[in-house]
Amino acid sequence: MGDPREPCDLPAHEIAARLASGEGSAGQVVESSLARIEAVDGRVRSFLAVTAEQARQRAAEVDRRRVAGETLSAVAGIPLALKDVLATRGIPTTCGSQILRGYVPPYDCTAWARLQAAGSVLVGKTNCDEFAMGSSTENSSFHPTHNPWDLDAVPGGSSGGSAAAVASGQAVWALGTDTGGSVRQPAALCGVVGMKPTYGLVSRYGLIAFASSLDHVGTFTRTVRDAATLLSAIGGHDPRDATSLPGPPPDLAATLEEGVRGLRIGVLEEGFGEGVEPGVRDRIGEAVDRLAALGAEIGEATLPHAGYTLSAYYLIAPAEASSNLARYDGVRYGHRADDPRDVVDMMTRTRGEGFGDEVKRRIMIGTYALSAGYYDAYYGQAQKVRTLIIRDYEEAFGSFDLLLSPTSPTTAFRLGERTDDPMAMYLSDVFTIPANLAGVPAISVPCGVDERGLPVGLQLTGKVLDEATVLRAAHAFEQDLGWTTRPPLLEAAAG
Repeated sequence: MGDPREPCDLPAHEIAARLASGEGSAGQVVESSLARIEAVDGRVRSFLAVTAEQARQRAAEVDRRRVAGETLSAVAGIPLALKDVLATRGIPTTCGSQILRGYVPPYDCTAWARLQAAGSVLVGKTNCDEFAMGSSTENSSFHPTHNPWDLDAVPGGSSGGSAAAVASGQAVWALGTDTGGSVRQPAALCGVVGMKPTYGLVSRYGLIAFASSLDHVGTFTRTVRDAATLLSAIGGHDPRDATSLPGPPPDLAATLEEGVRGLRIGVLEEGFGEGVEPGVRDRIGEAVDRLAALGAEIGEATLPHAGYTLSAYYLIAPAEASSNLARYDGVRYGHRADDPRDVVDMMTRTRGEGFGDEVKRRIMIGTYALSAGYYDAYYGQAQKVRTLIIRDYEEAFGSFDLLLSPTSPTTAFRLGERTDDPMAMYLSDVFTIPANLAGVPAISVPCGVDERGLPVGLQLTGKVLDEATVLRAAHAFEQDLGWTTRPPLLEAAAG
């Protein structure tokens, strides 16, 4: 392609422009991605399944169509990875769980179906915390994923496999899911762009549910422009999802260049409290100064009930999980215990053998919260807190166009550091959970590195269905910062 960089390391929009001009082919781009998987995934371990032959076939088809004179989508021929909670027809979908080991769905999730129809090329399914329950991708029942910036550190979670795949060039972009921060937090820890849209903008059909009122399909990309392109390609109404919002997919790239001059950005005071590492605090402070220099109007903002969000989330999400995961009983699909004595023994042993510790913990919490005599005291109260959080956002957006905070209070922590301390693990998502409770759009964009050379993520949160403003501000910041730093893993390989 006339560039010293490998094709798999280019942003998607650059690849698309080159392919459209006849410079290179989709087959070459896909081979670059597959070669990178072969070279580094033994150490990073992003993937649970690599779909090399299918990817080659789809790339060849894209190239044939282009040679025939077809005008193709901006996603055509671009290597994509999918978190393994997104159903793919004919390709195993395990949710990182032994209970679904070997399960092959007979249908595609809507997000992948739309990308597939537009010519996107799937290179594999990525590792994740089991049923998306975790913040480090250590709860996968298959293996942990490693952070390309430090192979002894976590990539974040639960979509850590997708984040690490994009950061290490194994995929140009990827889809994940975000229930309490599971796109934005790993994006921050891996130094890529992670976008969670408004609840309902992207169909959840074919997303194997964790917590239905909180689950969002989100994107991992190298640039904000790519996030706008990918999100536009998967968004829009889907009649198969009752929570899908009406209307066609938005053209989110149309207003990217409008800048931040005149935008009112509220810096959340909760984002600078106890537990925020100095390196994170410093980079976020510099980001605020940079946005002010670009013409944004900066002020102080607060979500008065933010201190209750973690407690509310860890009642609502487990309650919905206990209901959603009741279907895994050994009767219909997935794992079934051998030689059960009776149906009770079969269900008990199937679930005991198939689910990991964190999933069992959340099922028990959720079942307790929904049980007779405790529903109002726990689940009902948590839903009232959720309403208060929604009102906090509405009030804050009366004064500001966007809210700003760190994505995560820390950079990537060591593998094994928090596995025995669930509360420390849960605190990784303290800044991302509020947006899930309220269903508002939010993005994490790299804003530098800490003293250990690990990426820091800046989070910008917007009003319902105002993805355009979120992306516009993130793009302006990204362009001004000029983030080009690559993980040491790739620099060593290049050297």
